[in-house]
Amino acid sequence: MPELPEVETIIRGLEEGVRGRTFLDAWTDSKTLFKNISFEGLREKIKGKKIKGIRRRGKNILFDLSDSSVLLIHQKITGHLLLGKWQKQGKEWASKTKGALSLDPANRFLRVIFFLSGGLDMALSDLRKFAKIELWEGEDLEEYFKSFGPEPLTIAFEEFKKLFSSKKGKIKQILMDQRFIVGIGNIYASEILWEAKISPFRDAGKIKQEELKRIYSAIKKILKKAIKLQGDSFSDFRTISGQKGRYQNFAKVYQKEGEQCPECGGKIKRIKQGGRSSFFCPSCQK
Repeated sequence: MPELPEVETIIRGLEEGVRGRTFLDAWTDSKTLFKNISFEGLREKIKGKKIKGIRRRGKNILFDLSDSSVLLIHQKITGHLLLGKWQKQGKEWASKTKGALSLDPANRFLRVIFFLSGGLDMALSDLRKFAKIELWEGEDLEEYFKSFGPEPLTIAFEEFKKLFSSKKGKIKQILMDQRFIVGIGNIYASEILWEAKISPFRDAGKIKQEELKRIYSAIKKILKKAIKLQGDSFSDFRTISGQKGRYQNFAKVYQKEGEQCPECGGKIKRIKQGGRSSFFCPSCQK
């Protein structure tokens, strides 16, 4: 699933590409992706509306529209947004843009296309059809986000420390809880804890302040690095131009089972934890 760096990468590309453009029409072959409104209802409501801005809350992409409504897209496990131009060829959509958009197989699972002013299309490619698209009024959306945790790139250390004051559970699973702190998933939780030299199996409530400082610093460092590298494309994620991110080329432990730890030379292990794979170095991470 795209995590904060992947979503932020998409946001930054969209900000440059679609801000100020108007929705002209939309197409879908997957009406089940539309959750709090039907596809037909959303299509009619966004027609003629201008995109005033694009922002992120956790892993959600938010389009602020000219009528004060907000289009929400959550890319989920295999979804990613693309910018380009597509044309119908028989029953399929073909990219008119050369390069990764047309050549990379991960970009061919088009489920939704938004046709924008200025001859640009915004498409959602989603192999497994798990993405979510909703239309909200601003006040209702703010109420919805009240259950979300703080943003990891802007939270101060004192606030971060308070989050742990009465928290129970294993630290890796806590970091992945979107009610605790948003945007961190399996990839970056593993990378952050390796950077901080903390075992993913430690009890969150027993972590000392100096260790919390290491986790806090690691969160900032790893997420910022991943954003700079345009996310991780070990699996399905692609940028808006259809290209792979590069973080997977620099990962220290994620999907590195059996390889040498770059810090101590020990063997990286993978163990199931809460239904997910935890990658860690048992020698370095205590």
